[in-house]
Amino acid sequence: MEQSQITKEYFQAVKAIKQAILESRYRAARLVNKEVLALYYAIGGFISLRSRTAQWGTNAIGVISELLQQELPGLRGFSETNIKRMRIFYEEWRGLFENRPPVADELTDVIIPMGDTIQIMIRPLSADELSREDMEAFLSVGFTHHSEILAKAKELNERLYYIRKCATEFWSKEKLRYYLKDGLFGQQGTMPNNFALTITNPELRQRALNSFKDEYFLDFVNIEDPDEMDERVLEQQIVRNIKNFIMALGRDFSFVGNQYRLVVDEKEYFIDLLFFNRRLQSLVAIELKRGDFKPEYAGKLNFYLSALDEYVKLPNENPSIGIILCKDKNSKTVEFAFRDINKPMGVASYKTSSELPREYRGILPDPDELRKLM
Repeated sequence: MEQSQITKEYFQAVKAIKQAILESRYRAARLVNKEVLALYYAIGGFISLRSRTAQWGTNAIGVISELLQQELPGLRGFSETNIKRMRIFYEEWRGLFENRPPVADELTDVIIPMGDTIQIMIRPLSADELSREDMEAFLSVGFTHHSEILAKAKELNERLYYIRKCATEFWSKEKLRYYLKDGLFGQQGTMPNNFALTITNPELRQRALNSFKDEYFLDFVNIEDPDEMDERVLEQQIVRNIKNFIMALGRDFSFVGNQYRLVVDEKEYFIDLLFFNRRLQSLVAIELKRGDFKPEYAGKLNFYLSALDEYVKLPNENPSIGIILCKDKNSKTVEFAFRDINKPMGVASYKTSSELPREYRGILPDPDELRKLM
């Protein structure tokens, strides 16, 4: 066998082994996290049923935390604050996992008497009310993230929304805090659009509404004077940081290309950014604008979408969707501009790193950080 062929096979072997290692580590991390959540849930229940029924005196949790540190020197994650978070974790989720409301004196659900001592029962977390996908997402999200979500989100749908985001988009704690404070859940479907008139399938229309946000935070775009930035500079920074941009867009987006070439009547036209959304089964054309939205942008994008549907869209795919990404927009202007447009489109705004508060800059991990998380 030739040396070049042997070398090629070595590289293929290394690639296969590397992939197996990464997948194994990821599965191991998920399993460890699953066990940690079950442990914290059980301890939270044990603490809740004793502290809430006045079986223990004041400052009991603080004393227990100190004694734990003496018993297990160097133990992390069991400070007084964290043990109280375990209690909250149990109390907030018990109704879902137990399929019934909490009963204060039902101690045998959580502990087993062992002579003069007691033993905490650690049971796997499962809930029939959650889909398999949501349960997997729940078990893959770290306890710190769960605590942040429980502190800020009160409704089940809102909590599950942020849990899914953390699980599928690998949100850091800082990014989660930012979007909780910003109320990202409440922004679903708020982007000005004409989907109600142009997407006849109700299910597809709802998926489209949930796939786009009213505003995007491009903290990887770093330009000293945003007012002097033109569309090409913005496009170059997005393409250079395409992984981060896809994370900002959300799940299920795949990058097709920038300055995507269309030929109509022997004339060339170029779309700034073109994506494909697997969940929508649609091409998504994004036009970048440095200033405020203008009505003429809608006509140009409508033309691009018609050309995509005619020349690029596959027969099994849904009609293409267009997004105009600009600095700002006026809802009434957008409404009038879209009134007689027959292609689905919306208008979203963006902020760059120079416009974000300093404490929220860098909320998107770079590719190296993402690899570390995996």
